[in-house]
Amino acid sequence: MLTNEGLAAARERGRVGGRPSVATEEVIRAARDLLPDPGRSITSIAKLLGVSPGTPYNHISDLRELRVGAVPRQLDAPAK
Repeated sequence: MLTNEGLAAARERGRVGGRPSVATEEVIRAARDLLPDPGRSITSIAKLLGVSPGTPYNHISDLRELRVGAVPRQLDAPAK
């Protein structure tokens, strides 16, 4: 119980615990701009921005919709 009381007191003083997030607004905006590009994988986008590949998945709720436009043309054509 003492730990929870200490955490509550820290929150009242404006302190928050945990690891700082690397997902700044700029990183998320840059990732959103790059996602529709079919030539870039999510892993390559994350590496370019200096974050883990899980970061776009965790912070961009419509990631799958943004990637829909990224399907290569040869996969988009109907089979013959």
